[in-house]
Amino acid sequence: MSDTPTRLIDVRQHVLSKNDRLAQALRQRFDQAGVRVINLLSSPGAGKTRLLEETLRRLGQRYRVAALVGDLATDNDARRLARSGAAVRQIETGGLCHLEADLVTRHLEGWGLASFDFLFIENVGNLVCPTSYDLGEHARVVLMAVTEGEDKPLKYPGTFRWADLVLISKLDMAEAAEFDAAAARASITSVHPDATIIATSARTGAGLDEWLAWLEMRGTRHEVP
Repeated sequence: MSDTPTRLIDVRQHVLSKNDRLAQALRQRFDQAGVRVINLLSSPGAGKTRLLEETLRRLGQRYRVAALVGDLATDNDARRLARSGAAVRQIETGGLCHLEADLVTRHLEGWGLASFDFLFIENVGNLVCPTSYDLGEHARVVLMAVTEGEDKPLKYPGTFRWADLVLISKLDMAEAAEFDAAAARASITSVHPDATIIATSARTGAGLDEWLAWLEMRGTRHEVP
């Protein structure tokens, strides 16, 4: 009988163990610098970049904000986010379906973390791979667009179970998508009974004040004069 499955399990455990050590080191760096780090996860097309652009623009009026943007290829999202005035860096994963602590560490080189109050990590669009990889973040936020169907959490329970916050995005499209808000919330709470849920629209601004208030409660040091 082949021992290939066993070897693959061993390799995966080694990779995750290494990642956890690096993530813990990152978290210590973030804590020492006083920057709060938010890891944003979603499937492709959930509106993560647009919501983050608006978040950086609004939050940047009072706090010092920055973003690391993970993508398989291109720096399109980074250039788009830079319009907010925030410090932004792109991480091109070269086909890797998630970010890892090592990638984050390398792309922080030369950045003075103490000069930021909030650092957002926009993970690669995927609801499977990123779940297993700690990036040293203080909070993990999962987006779920109204266009994706109300049962998304039931299909990807691991991702939603460990979310500190679930953002329902693209609320302005809810009527056209025939979105059932009650069913969506029931799906979320079935896998995460204590989930905090905020419905948002980056286009209309709905829910953004509540989202920003949630962020500010995570703890910061400075406000921009």
